[in-house]
Amino acid sequence: MSDPTTQPTMLPFFNQSMELVQLPNPTATRIRSRTGFSPTLGELLKHVEDAQNDNPNAPTQHVLDLNSTPNSSHPFVLSFTNLTYSVKVRRKMILSPCFTYSNHDLLPENDATDAKTDNAATKILLNDISGEARDGEIMAVLGASGSGKSTLIDALADRISKESLKGSITLNGDVLESRMLKVISAYVMQDDLLFPMLTVEETLMFSAEFRLPRSLSRSKKKARVHALIDQLGLRNAATTVIGDESHRGVSGGERRRVSIGIDIIHDPIVLFLDEPTSGLDSTSAFMVVKVLQRIAQSGSIVIMSIHQPSYRILGLLDRLIFLSHGQTVFSGSPANLPPFFSEFGHPIPENENRTEFALDLIRELEEAPGGTKGLVDFNKQWQLKNKRISEKTLSGIPKVSLKDAISASISRGKLVSGAPAGTSTSNDSNQLAAASSVHTFVNPFWIEMAVIAKRSLTNSRRMPELFGIRLGAVLVTGAILATMFYHLDNSPKGVQERLGFFAFAMSTTFYTCAEAIPVFLQERYIFMRETAYNAYRRSSYVLAHSIISVPSLVFLSFAFAATTFWAVGLAGGTTGFLFYFLTIVASFWAGSSFVTFLSGVVSHVMLGFTVVVAILAYFLLFSGFFISRDRIPPYWIWFHYISLVKYPYEGVLQNEFDLNPPRCFVRGTQMFDSTPLMEVPEALKVELLKSMSKTLGINITSSTCVITGADVLKQQGVTQLSKWNCLWITLAWGFFFRFLFYLTLLFGSKNRRR
Repeated sequence: MSDPTTQPTMLPFFNQSMELVQLPNPTATRIRSRTGFSPTLGELLKHVEDAQNDNPNAPTQHVLDLNSTPNSSHPFVLSFTNLTYSVKVRRKMILSPCFTYSNHDLLPENDATDAKTDNAATKILLNDISGEARDGEIMAVLGASGSGKSTLIDALADRISKESLKGSITLNGDVLESRMLKVISAYVMQDDLLFPMLTVEETLMFSAEFRLPRSLSRSKKKARVHALIDQLGLRNAATTVIGDESHRGVSGGERRRVSIGIDIIHDPIVLFLDEPTSGLDSTSAFMVVKVLQRIAQSGSIVIMSIHQPSYRILGLLDRLIFLSHGQTVFSGSPANLPPFFSEFGHPIPENENRTEFALDLIRELEEAPGGTKGLVDFNKQWQLKNKRISEKTLSGIPKVSLKDAISASISRGKLVSGAPAGTSTSNDSNQLAAASSVHTFVNPFWIEMAVIAKRSLTNSRRMPELFGIRLGAVLVTGAILATMFYHLDNSPKGVQERLGFFAFAMSTTFYTCAEAIPVFLQERYIFMRETAYNAYRRSSYVLAHSIISVPSLVFLSFAFAATTFWAVGLAGGTTGFLFYFLTIVASFWAGSSFVTFLSGVVSHVMLGFTVVVAILAYFLLFSGFFISRDRIPPYWIWFHYISLVKYPYEGVLQNEFDLNPPRCFVRGTQMFDSTPLMEVPEALKVELLKSMSKTLGINITSSTCVITGADVLKQQGVTQLSKWNCLWITLAWGFFFRFLFYLTLLFGSKNRRR
């Protein structure tokens, strides 16, 4: 039993009933007694690490104090002044009584459901909005649908281009640059974008691998993950997979907390959230906001949008901004709501939820003839009156530069970056000096590639049915081709059948790659969320996914080649099989790269399949099978050379027909096959050969070789490239489309409004 006169430091923890309780922490008590103030995350992590090194049998569950009061001598103040944002919209055009053209889809995605279609050429989404948020507090943006909540969050989070957004955003008086904001902040989207087959702990651990540098040991990263799991109240769900429609996983509230956790793993200074309670029941929503309160109290600025908070959630919020059609109708603490509306002439009833009353009143005013103009004007007067009072209150608090505040936060354990504490930046006076102890990307690209590859393989390994279906499709197609073209002979018909087999086989390898379309489309928003705040480089993502795709492509290629080569009776022996196998590998590689590139351009799965099937059909049409190169019209010849099917098709044709010694495919009387003379008796065909011999001066008998493999290649127009050049070009197409995919990610996934 402890001395009742001694008050132990208490740590936040969620019990089995998901209620917040306090646990004593002797480590924190020791730190408090030594330093004189509450321990920070960095200090406690160090002590957890030391304890692990001293006691290898220590339990793996760590409960860390994330509720320590931030050092008030180095506060953060995020200020935004006169933010204005508008978009150009087309005028409404009626095409017919049944079909109406709407400019609804031309508005930004987050406000597509909010913005109303009107006849104006410009729609103002934010109109002269000002305010400030401080560390240790939660600022909530409220309003009805279409009020501009998500737009304001995007503006503060630098998700709107600087050219379109007017006004200023500063942190501790310094203009907040994009590079700095990416390092010190995090943005939690409204949708829970997670890999379905990873567990909660694995999801957070992969996030730690991305956001925490390799200078931190794996044990420290794991300690941070375990601390975060306890902070989020996810201990009981730590080993449960996230789940999706086909796999049972964690609950909706737990998914939302995991989504928050992956973005705060590096303990950011500023946290933005777009409606984190959307779709949750009241209890789950309260637990999410309770977690956000703990994050704020650890020294972070928390800014979130929320539709309609409950009474309990309102008690956790520190600052409110009510919006109506992009204008501020109230800004202040929840305690100021009653006097504000009382002075406005609409007092809030005593037993009524203050936010519900405010939102209902705003909605009524919006529908009234004068709109909310009176409330907007009254709010401006109210803000001017309260601004004088707040200036007197804050006049005694010293202003701290952003450089000093960030350096102090890092030294206290915030913004886990692996930088040594006490990094000196006293020689500089701008934001670059403040960022000198943090980096744009905390890990080198090979570390990023390894983590991305490991995460993707872990997620895919738990869904073996996906690869199994693809393998089954390849085997079934190979079996059908093997039985359809079983043991082809060296006759004129055998030549035509070989041409048909090769054309269908090569095009099949490309069509079976179409299944790669949903892969990136499902990860698109996860990728955009992670790269928006520099979790990893886009090049690392492309290289990692390119490398991990190779083993499966090689396996599928071998299965298809082994199923068809000997069954069809292709020539060349072992050497011929190896080239045939390599050509199929190159075809799978080029097809997979092409489809991956298209998935980066097309944003919808069904549209992607339509485009892929159409383009591959064009590639087959211009490959040289249906019409030889010499017969293609000059104005279409360019398509022949960009056809992906052309090069593997010509390569396997040469592998089959260009042999030494050459093979004969038409002898003597076989030249009459596929002609009206085919039905003539054999004896008469021999007489015809004798007559032809006398006329041509060449002895042609029934056994004379008339057409060899080289002649077949000439007839098909396959004379420009060797088979090895065809192989290298096919491989080069794959690398080219991977590079194009990288460019689409680099320039097309900015996740920023225009």
